[in-house]
Amino acid sequence: MRVHIEVRTLLRRAAGFAAAAAMSLYLLVKLVWIAAEVWQGTARWVLLNAITVVMALAGVALGLALAQSWGTRLPDWLVLPIVWVCGGLLVSMIPYMIAAGLVAPSAPEPAATTPAWEGVLIGVGFAGMAVALVVGLPLFLRERWPRAFVGRVGRQRVDGRFLWALPPLGVLAATWACWAAGGSYGLLTGWDIQGRLLMADSALCAAGAGWSLWALSPWGSGRTRVWPAMAVGFVASGSLFSWGAWRLVWLVAGMYQPVELRGVAVVEHGVAMGAGLAVLLTLLRAYGRRSEPGVRLFRCTCASSSSGGAPGPES
Repeated sequence: MRVHIEVRTLLRRAAGFAAAAAMSLYLLVKLVWIAAEVWQGTARWVLLNAITVVMALAGVALGLALAQSWGTRLPDWLVLPIVWVCGGLLVSMIPYMIAAGLVAPSAPEPAATTPAWEGVLIGVGFAGMAVALVVGLPLFLRERWPRAFVGRVGRQRVDGRFLWALPPLGVLAATWACWAAGGSYGLLTGWDIQGRLLMADSALCAAGAGWSLWALSPWGSGRTRVWPAMAVGFVASGSLFSWGAWRLVWLVAGMYQPVELRGVAVVEHGVAMGAGLAVLLTLLRAYGRRSEPGVRLFRCTCASSSSGGAPGPES
């Protein structure tokens, strides 16, 4: 048993360092872009790139936290939102990255004037961070919150207060699947192949979030293993909220021209944010029901770490 724990720890640390290194490549490109924009006096995109620099720094910090022992002692309220957002932004994109590489390997670059080395570093940074998180995040979460990943849903199902998110999730999944299949209702122009793959990825996330919400609700089966519902719901809800917030902010700021009708895009991303947050709250309540009395997330786990680790897994 101890050998298994040591192997998991080594994998987690390796994945954490790999994630930090990969995101550092993306950070380097963004810093070069900001310097060039300031030097050339074209500061229009400085703010956007400055925000992505902050996000990249958070990604590097997350990778280091996954790799180092001090990461397990950080307070829940700090760790969980960063993990949720990073997992939602990057891990959820892996199906799209795979499909884009297989279906459209020769698609032209969005900006022909972009040096090749920048495109390589950005691609390696995103893909490397995503793959490293796929390995490191589950190990980190499993070590820190074991009750969220063992056993079956059983009688610890949550109440139905957030089931209102199921219809919006169904509408989002159906709409995005329709656009991915070539539908044009609600669009200004048709999606290209990359856009259609992105829509298919988004539809998959909406469907996964809806399944997780259902599985943990009173309507779900108590025999469902808890870790798929928790893992799928965590990544899918983070994707819905994070990408919805990202696109909505830049849409309102006038720096993002959507393919959808403007009103459709505002409603689409706003609903995605609300539904994603509802699924996350459901996961937190499910974890609370599976924990010992008085144990909740968003409390520092320093005490449990110093006393020999988290409570043992449930059967």
